[in-house]
Amino acid sequence: MTAAILLWSVTAAQTMLVGAMGCSAYRLIRGPRAQDRVLCLDAMYVSAMLLILTIGIRSGNSLYFEAALIISVLGFASSIALAKFLMRGEVIE
Repeated sequence: MTAAILLWSVTAAQTMLVGAMGCSAYRLIRGPRAQDRVLCLDAMYVSAMLLILTIGIRSGNSLYFEAALIISVLGFASSIALAKFLMRGEVIE
């Protein structure tokens, strides 16, 4: 019974994460300002990371967890670079 509950809850989490990524994609396209688009990309990489983690939980393969770690590090670095670009107009000083 616990395996069925885990499978059902991971499937529900994956469905909700895909919905969150869809809402973020809509805001990315319709965003009136660049700040909205950067925030949207931030939400999308977090949702993608969590989606990959749930796929790793479902399959039991540890490779997905390493991929999620790489996505989180690259997403954080890109968020910092985009925020710096929006504040100063340049990334490298």
